[in-house]
Amino acid sequence: MTVRGLEIRFERLLFGARWLLAPLYAGMALALIAIVVVFARELIAELGHLAILTGEQATVLALSLIDLSLIGNLLMVVMLAGYESFVSQLRIDMQEDRPEWLGTIDFAGLKLKVIASIVAISAIALLRSFLLLGEPGVAIDETRLRWMVVIQLTFVVSGVLLALMDWISSRTPSHPAPKH
Repeated sequence: MTVRGLEIRFERLLFGARWLLAPLYAGMALALIAIVVVFARELIAELGHLAILTGEQATVLALSLIDLSLIGNLLMVVMLAGYESFVSQLRIDMQEDRPEWLGTIDFAGLKLKVIASIVAISAIALLRSFLLLGEPGVAIDETRLRWMVVIQLTFVVSGVLLALMDWISSRTPSHPAPKH
């Protein structure tokens, strides 16, 4: 066997290794099922207390459900865009309800969607903690609250820096592809 023949086989092996990611995306689908079950369980549990919910408690419930929804959306975007970007194209062109973004998100766009979702999820958790401060019998853990704010600000700054890096990268002339 020639060196070129070995190189071709090795490259096919590397290219085929992308299918090792498929179980990860299947696991994300299972995690999405778990999110839906938790969402339904929380909603059903709180609907039983609907008559005695205060405005703040209803807001905390709504924020919890929004939080779960955002996590589910994040899973869906990463699962579908990641699979299509790194494993194989989704052949669902005939579906009339195919999301517009599917097939158009590149890796840079996926990174920005992930960080934006993380910022939103973190902000909701922080807001929920602030709302719970007014509840009777809730002990204030100032250290935990400070860390939550620091983490939120870290996520925001990271997102802005990531967007800035992508913007700078998009304005940099690309190098020609190597010729084989």
